[in-house]
Amino acid sequence: MSNQTTEKIKKEAYQKINEKLNNCDKIETSFDWTKYETHLNSKEKKDLEKFYANTLPYIRELEIYQGTITHIMEKIVLIDIGFKAEGAISISEFKENFNNIKIGDHIEVMLVKMDYKGQCILSYQKAKMLRNWQHINEVYEKSEVVLGYVVARTKGGLIVEIFNIECFLPGSHINVKPVRDYDTYVGKTMEVKVVKINKKTKNVVVSHKILIERDIEEQRKEMISKLDKGQVLEGKIKNILPYGAFVDLGGVDALLHITDMSWPHINHPTEVVQLEQELKFVVLGVDKDKNRVQLGLKQLQPHPWNSLDKELKVGSKIKGKVSVIADYGAFIEIIPGVEALLHISEMSWATDLSSTQDFVQIGDELEALILTIDRQERKMSLSVKQLTIDPWINIQNKYYIGSKHIGIVKKFTNFGVLLELEKGISGIIYTNDLSWIKKIKHPSEFCNINDELEIIIISLDSKLRKLNLGHKQLKENPWYKYEKIYYVGSIHVGKITTLFDKGAYVKFFEDQEIDAFVPLRFLEKKDGRFLKKGEKSNFKIIEFNKETKKIVGSHTSIFRDKDQKKEQRIRRKFERSTLGDIAGLAKLKEQIEKEKNK
Repeated sequence: MSNQTTEKIKKEAYQKINEKLNNCDKIETSFDWTKYETHLNSKEKKDLEKFYANTLPYIRELEIYQGTITHIMEKIVLIDIGFKAEGAISISEFKENFNNIKIGDHIEVMLVKMDYKGQCILSYQKAKMLRNWQHINEVYEKSEVVLGYVVARTKGGLIVEIFNIECFLPGSHINVKPVRDYDTYVGKTMEVKVVKINKKTKNVVVSHKILIERDIEEQRKEMISKLDKGQVLEGKIKNILPYGAFVDLGGVDALLHITDMSWPHINHPTEVVQLEQELKFVVLGVDKDKNRVQLGLKQLQPHPWNSLDKELKVGSKIKGKVSVIADYGAFIEIIPGVEALLHISEMSWATDLSSTQDFVQIGDELEALILTIDRQERKMSLSVKQLTIDPWINIQNKYYIGSKHIGIVKKFTNFGVLLELEKGISGIIYTNDLSWIKKIKHPSEFCNINDELEIIIISLDSKLRKLNLGHKQLKENPWYKYEKIYYVGSIHVGKITTLFDKGAYVKFFEDQEIDAFVPLRFLEKKDGRFLKKGEKSNFKIIEFNKETKKIVGSHTSIFRDKDQKKEQRIRRKFERSTLGDIAGLAKLKEQIEKEKNK
């Protein structure tokens, strides 16, 4: 388009504008605005502005306000919240219920922002969301139950909508029993309880199981309140543990302890009951404060004591089987369900029983004598040792001091050997009474279990039932003989049998049973070398102690002592000759003095 054409269009436009202005009524322009403004003084003007400001509400951003719809347009909806200007909301925020809104409706809106022109930017959806979160938090704080709509299933659970907010319902919180098919809950409503809110991530966790558990607990309390001791109820074995079983009484779980399952002793509940087994039980106890119920099964059967032989009394002999072993004794089953105590002190006349297992094992059958029997208390005690005569009576007639016997090694202790002389009679050999010669640290170095050992009675206490035995006392103490042979200074031929860091052990040819100790420094020979293992040589006794059974020898002392003696002889000879010279000089001096005087 040329410049001439453009100028022509502009000129035509200006002409049309001038024509319109000329056709308009003339406006009164003689009003003095300055005069109107200046007729008020500054104080009156400020008061007027303050009065006008007080007519407007104080509003803040991100707060919810009650508003009235004044206009509905194509793209916006105008809302009057009582401010100097109406606020606008995008029509897209009303898509869900656009047909339900009309001018004059009251709705809650959020003041999102106020721009620089004083225009209010409002939001209907944000106000609705904030209000829903407030409802969620209120429900959580008050621990209220709400109705939720299951929107969909998700990994590990369900999505439940509450107050238009999507919440997570974990699979473990859907029901008290495991749920395999989550899809059956989609599209349904269910009561839930908010159990967790994460305000940072805006995550809400709800639970339906907690409501079921609450109902079950209420039903449980109600049922337990109606239970009394002695009632007989039907139930189903729900769970089995080593100490008992849990029984479902129809909403109430009760404990059936293993000791209340059977009159005869059992090792595990499965010997009597099985899972899902339906049986009748008797209520043994009800703790209404702790909501606990204890049941019994054996109590529905006649007590075995009622069928026990009426002729049994104190002194009667009975047979039984060992059913339980304890530290203090064993329980003997007389008939199924009837057990009697065999105390460890009534097992044997012997005093060497340190544990019950030394005498009996589970399953052993034995005969015993009834010591006590109480049919009302259903208690019985037994004795095995009293079936035989006490062997300790008049024991001094057979096992007098100095008498010799043969016993069997039954046990080792830290201080000696326990020897059984006959059934019911045992004695102790202390370690230092085993050998005159050997230094024994532990009895196992001297003998073995079940070995036969000859002994002599050293002491006897029939009241305390104690026998002190000796083995070395069968022979004469050789140390009295050694004292005369291996005196300090005596020389003997010996052979080195053991060589170690501190010295060596030597056996002398006079007595092969005894060992002498030679310190390392006393193994040195005259040429400076040291004696070796297996080498024979002379040894001088430098120490002898029969109490500690100690003999100390020395090879080095033999030639060193000879050298010392030779030195002593030379020194004495030198000392004698020197003294003689002195005496001769004295006489010579005396003669000279006499001649001078003459």
